[in-house]
Amino acid sequence: MPTDRAPPGWLLLIHQIPPKPDYFRVKVRRRLQSMGAVALKNSVYVLPLRDETIEDFRWLVREIAADGGEATVCEADFIEGITQAELEAMFAADRDAEYAELVAATQGSNEGEVGRLRSRLEEIQSKDYFGAPGRRAAERAVASVEAQLARASSSGSAKGVEEMRGKTWVTRQDVFVDRIASAWLIRRFIDPKARFKFAASKTYRPKPGEVRFDMFEAEYTHEGDRCTFETLLQRAGIRDRALRAIGEIVHDIDCKDEKFGREEAPGIAALLRGLVRAYPDDATRLERGAKAFDDLYTSLR
Repeated sequence: MPTDRAPPGWLLLIHQIPPKPDYFRVKVRRRLQSMGAVALKNSVYVLPLRDETIEDFRWLVREIAADGGEATVCEADFIEGITQAELEAMFAADRDAEYAELVAATQGSNEGEVGRLRSRLEEIQSKDYFGAPGRRAAERAVASVEAQLARASSSGSAKGVEEMRGKTWVTRQDVFVDRIASAWLIRRFIDPKARFKFAASKTYRPKPGEVRFDMFEAEYTHEGDRCTFETLLQRAGIRDRALRAIGEIVHDIDCKDEKFGREEAPGIAALLRGLVRAYPDDATRLERGAKAFDDLYTSLR
C-alpha cells in the first residue's frame, strides 16, 4: 500500500575478516558498536543512509582493508524479509539497552562522575537515529543528578567566590601553564576585576589585600595531588564540567603524572610553549593565554 513517506534508505557494510589475529575482529566489532550499527547477519551491518554514516562506514572499510580484510559498502532498500519498522525497532532496542545502563549508573553517582555520565549520554544520543523510547528517561536521570549537585554546591560556591574577590593576586614571574590557566580562571569566573602582580622572589610575603597563587607557601597552590587550578576550583566551590576538564588538562601538563590521560594535553602544552616564547612579558602572556582558554572552554562545553 503506498504511503506519503518515502523510506529513508539504508547503508550496508559487508565484510570478510581473517580469523586471526583475534584483536582484529574485536576491534571491528567495537567500531561498529560505537557507530550504532545493527547486525543483520554475521558479516552484514546496517546504518540509516546519512552523510555521517557514509563517512563512518568508509573509514571502517579502509581500516579493514589495511589489516588484511575485505569490505564493501552499498546503499539498499529492503523489499522482503524485513520491514523498515522492524529495522527501526532493532536500532531502538540497542539504544534503549544503553540508556537503561546509563540510568542505572546515575544511581548513587558522585560529583566526579557527572561529566562521564553526561558524555556517555551524548555519545548514545549521537547514534540514536530513530528516537528510542528510553532516551527521555536517560536525559531526565542525568539532568537530575546535575541539578542535585548544583543545589548542593550553590551556597558553598557563592560563599567561596565572595571571599576571593577584591584581591590582588600575586604569583612568580615567568608564568607558564598552571599560572596562566589559574589567572584566567580567577578573572573569568571568580573576580572580573582581579589584579595581578608578578614577584621575583619565591618567598614573597603578601601585603594587605594581596593573596598568592602557585608559589611557595601561597594561599592558593598545589594541595595534595591537585595543581593550583584544581585547588582554586575546589576552594571556590565551582561546579562546571568544562572547567573540571580544563583542570585535568592543566594537571597532566603541569604535574607530568598523566593522572587523567587527557588527549588534549600535548596540544595545549605546545600552544602555551609557543605563547611563552613569543611573549616574554607576563601580563601579555596572561592576556594571550586567556583567549586560548576561552576557546578551549567553549569547545569543552
